[in-house]
Amino acid sequence: MRGEPSCPKCGGRVRAPGLFSDAWQCDVHFTVHPLQPVIPPSVEALEVVVHRTKVPVWMPWPLPVGWLFTGVASAGDDRSGGRATAVACTGPGPLGGMGELILVAEELGVGLGARYAGIDGPDPGPFMDVEKPPQAKVLAAGRPTPLWHVARTPDDRAVFAGEALGLWLWAVVWPEQSGLLMYDELVLADLRDAGAEVELVPCGALSPRLLEK
Repeated sequence: MRGEPSCPKCGGRVRAPGLFSDAWQCDVHFTVHPLQPVIPPSVEALEVVVHRTKVPVWMPWPLPVGWLFTGVASAGDDRSGGRATAVACTGPGPLGGMGELILVAEELGVGLGARYAGIDGPDPGPFMDVEKPPQAKVLAAGRPTPLWHVARTPDDRAVFAGEALGLWLWAVVWPEQSGLLMYDELVLADLRDAGAEVELVPCGALSPRLLEK
């Protein structure tokens, strides 16, 4: 498991701010908000991200029956705060087998959601047809939030994106047929507002999806 920050867009190594730059640098993507090392899922790991982030930490709440929290990632540093978060959950798929879901909240241009979606980002706008009705809807922090299908993604996943609280909201689901989960109008909570309820989140094993490059 990597123990140092990496590029949120490609997973490559990044250089810390120094004499010639006051920002983190990737050789490919230049200035980036560094993705912090992913650690095994726990209430404590979740609380660290919740307390540092400047963007929502979305999680289906309550979790669907049989689903577990399986990891969290955050892009940003102690100086800037978290500029993107990714929460992974795993559980029974709508059509059998296991399903995996990663929910990403991020500022424009961070690129973490596009990385999990498997597209050349950094943002989903060019891959969405917002002239058509949304394909899914969620309730995010109590607000009806339309999500559109994101095109040109790998065949093994279903990807949806929209805007919530003025930021990008991505939902990436494996396998592709488990995307049916998004048609059930999931209720998403911003865990920054959850208070002591965060301690009730059931934890499973770390999702390898969070570590994919």
